Amino acid sequence: MRTIWLGSWALAALLPLTSFAEGASCTASATEKKLAGAAKTSFMKKCEKDATATCDAAAVEKKIFGAAKTSFTKKCVKDSVGAVG
Repeated sequence: MRTIWLGSWALAALLPLTSFAEGASCTASATEKKLAGAAKTSFMKKCEKDATATCDAAAVEKKIFGAAKTSFTKKCVKDSVGAVG
């Protein structure tokens, strides 16, 4: 019988990387609210900050650390914020 060891990076690769933000993406919310200029910039910064905190918490909950956590959080925040445009 073989024992298979998976490092945290390998485990993270096996986990589904989904957005942890509730509701629509930040970009979609800003568009829906018809924000523009400084108001949109401020909204997007706060939304991204909130998404980062949520994604970091999710990574810790899933016991993902190091480079895997960085990768997980980056992907999670990107999904939460949505396409910039």
